[in-house]
Amino acid sequence: MAYGRKISGGRYHKQRKSKKYELHNPERHTQLGETKTKQLRARGGHTKTIILKTNVANVMVKGKAKQVKITNVEETHANRFYARQNRLMKGALIITEAGKARITNRPSQEGQVNAILVQ
Repeated sequence: MAYGRKISGGRYHKQRKSKKYELHNPERHTQLGETKTKQLRARGGHTKTIILKTNVANVMVKGKAKQVKITNVEETHANRFYARQNRLMKGALIITEAGKARITNRPSQEGQVNAILVQ
């Protein structure tokens, strides 16, 4: 049978509309550029800081966190076109002043970029 149809051919109808808290936020990818953040209202009146653009990452160097400048995005496993667009996301390989690093957090959700050096 066709999807969304009964055996008799009639359509299934939704019981109700979606509630506001059930809706999804639009996807926001962090890009390489001058730092730009945005405050969002989260559930319960809390605020969430998301980062839209940044050129700084917190990189672990010899067991200590160091803030270094990002120069380029080399590779992204999620989608190779994201690397060409210099989008920062979890698992992406970035080139920094300290060397190659892999992003370990989700910058679009957390408001900062954390990474570890890759040899």
